[in-house]
Amino acid sequence: MNLSDVGLSDIAIVGGKNASLGEMLQNLGKYDVKVPSGFIITVAAYEDFIHYNQLQQKIDNIITETDVDDIVQLQRCGREIRQLISSAVFPDALDTQITAAYQDLSNLYNQENVDVAVRSSATAEDLPDASFAGQQDTYLNISGKESILLATRNCFASLFTDRAISYRKSFGFDSFQIGISVCIQKMVRSDVGASGVAFSIDTESGFKDVVVINGAFGLGETVVQGMVSPDEFAVFKPLLKQGFNAIVDRKLGRKDKKMIYADNSIDRVKIVPTSENELSGFCLTEKNVLQLAKWICDIEDHYSRIKGHWCPMDVEWALDGISNELFIVQARPETIHSRRLDTKIVTYDISDVRRQERIIVKGIAVGDNIAQGRVHLIADKHKEEMHKLNFLPGDILVTDMTDPDWEPLMKKAAAIVTNKGGRTCHAAIVARELGIPAIVGCINATELLSDGDIVTASCAEGDVGFIYTGAVAYTKTEHDLLELSETETPIMLNVASPDMAYRLAGYPNSGVGLAREEFIINNYIKVHPMALLKYKVLQDEKLTSDIEKIIYGYPDGESYFVHKLSYGISRIASAFYPKKVIVRFSDFKTNEYHNLLGGSRFEPNEENPMIGWRGASRYYSDQYKEAFAMECKAINKVRNEIGLNNVVVMIPFCRTVTELLKVYDVMKTNGLERGKDGLEVYLMAEIPSNIIMADEFCDHIDGFSIGSNDLTQLVLGLDRDSALVSYLYNERDAAVKRAITTLISTAKAKGVKVGICGQGPSDYPDFARFLVEEGIDTISVTPDAFFKTNLVIQQAEQQLKHIS
Repeated sequence: MNLSDVGLSDIAIVGGKNASLGEMLQNLGKYDVKVPSGFIITVAAYEDFIHYNQLQQKIDNIITETDVDDIVQLQRCGREIRQLISSAVFPDALDTQITAAYQDLSNLYNQENVDVAVRSSATAEDLPDASFAGQQDTYLNISGKESILLATRNCFASLFTDRAISYRKSFGFDSFQIGISVCIQKMVRSDVGASGVAFSIDTESGFKDVVVINGAFGLGETVVQGMVSPDEFAVFKPLLKQGFNAIVDRKLGRKDKKMIYADNSIDRVKIVPTSENELSGFCLTEKNVLQLAKWICDIEDHYSRIKGHWCPMDVEWALDGISNELFIVQARPETIHSRRLDTKIVTYDISDVRRQERIIVKGIAVGDNIAQGRVHLIADKHKEEMHKLNFLPGDILVTDMTDPDWEPLMKKAAAIVTNKGGRTCHAAIVARELGIPAIVGCINATELLSDGDIVTASCAEGDVGFIYTGAVAYTKTEHDLLELSETETPIMLNVASPDMAYRLAGYPNSGVGLAREEFIINNYIKVHPMALLKYKVLQDEKLTSDIEKIIYGYPDGESYFVHKLSYGISRIASAFYPKKVIVRFSDFKTNEYHNLLGGSRFEPNEENPMIGWRGASRYYSDQYKEAFAMECKAINKVRNEIGLNNVVVMIPFCRTVTELLKVYDVMKTNGLERGKDGLEVYLMAEIPSNIIMADEFCDHIDGFSIGSNDLTQLVLGLDRDSALVSYLYNERDAAVKRAITTLISTAKAKGVKVGICGQGPSDYPDFARFLVEEGIDTISVTPDAFFKTNLVIQQAEQQLKHIS
């Protein structure tokens, strides 16, 4: 059958993959979605092939006599069945039909023997209750009739790989209840271009408003098999559909190799190193990313209409390096997060405050939980002898990379750790299905971890996964969202890490009351902003070398800073869009800036940095305003280019109204002006002058956010870092509460909003009640305190109603 003649109603005839390809060819051309042409060898042809060679009874007998839980027996079973199928012959009529169809496809592309991909498509592969994806084989760069017939037989045989036999048994499928179809599809020349996978959902959190794209140079097997750590892009769907350049994140992968066409007819593909330009560059341009993301949204919308419910998609794509055209080469419904209807949120709290000292390995976190166990280190060369490895349930599997042959061991593992791979590699996919943490792309996990070590694998701290030495103490708490009641006082979240934003988006919140730039600068940028601007003129070879390694993939330090900061802010702002997200400009103190790479070249030594050169006073100073200009450019990119106009900016540690107006002048010079394009500006209320002069400040701002930590120390005249006077530090002190009361009263009279961001309301129920009594507009808390604060505020509001 021609690929364009089938659709989703034909799964029983052509399998899930092929039905999906045909569906797109028929219906998505109006959106300019491109799918390569091809033809299909149907399930009926496979059944004829089995019948013609009298194989069914032989295969049934082999499986019946095999204990598939015994790895040795399973390997022998699979090997015998595959050999039977691979050595069988096609019926004459089928041979003739395949020959004619291949000739027609070659004529369509004006080639004598057109290069094709030969792809398996099982009838159960893409059913919603059985994630069979990847269980059968694909063969790339095949040309010539005999090569196609061989690849087709091998596709038929791949229905009986060890992993497929084992997989079917776990789902209760009979081997001959499932048929297999084969697609012969024109190859996209991604061997000289790029390819990868994409999801219309965040695969870690289930956040539904983002497209996540992974890709690398060359044929896509390097990404799927986890041979490389791919580039990763995230695009925010709601603003993409409004026409914005809605790329909210972009991460350069470690793409040190690629798969290309081989020069001989035996080995059709080969692995080669990537060039220096490919290593330092992204595999897709921004234009490519936006085009691909738009197509993925179109595919998701089409499938959702057909199925009558939201249907997130798992897509494979390829960029032809000759024509520079993008193609979709596969699409299937995503089967992990789309099935989750659970209203429960599990939070983890690692109580070891010195855990940073216990980190052995870092990598890409897959999942959001924690596991502990014994390291079982397995070299790739040993995978053929898995039955001899004594891998015990609860062991932590550590290896270079996995493929489907590893699945019998992976099902026993408490966690999976690999040197190679990205979020869409085989190890990551299987870990999600099994519900266990995986940390992939670690680079050197097999060198740094030793067999028998007891370790903790944590994927509960954002996009970065950590392996800690020993069993690190942690608590696990389950919360049911259905048990939360809506409070009259809106509860917002303090979000430090952009990596956690999509996981927190499901909390019943009122937005983000505090997103701190310094977290992004410290953890993602890692270099002093002025050093990024000036390192080339400092005549420091080591500093220059260190910075150039960090900004690898970006043309200069400023581009690196603006992009990294804008992507960090964008992840948070997109997670909570269209709710308000208050982003505080950088508030490092001089000793903290000094610790950043290159910081010693630009920071003075202050006796008391806590009340020194920080916050607003830096922004307009000649020594720093060039760096502050980069912060303004990042906010501009987030609000006006990406379209996240829910971002509100906040100025910290601003001592006088005159100082505020100086900051406004610098902001305006760099494209940020209060009121323009709806930009709101808030002020941290953390200095006594903010309280005393609140009436005057109100004329120039849109809101206050009380910084209770600094306000307490400055009202009481103590250094909160000093152990000698720490016993006096109390944000519930009468003087501090009176200051807060004064601020709220003054701001309300002027129609200006007042919120608070701090632990006080969570830690002290009486303090929360005080804030509610005073009529505070919002309370913003850290995620770990969210559920407790909800309960505290509910109780405070009920008590006030009872009294009234």
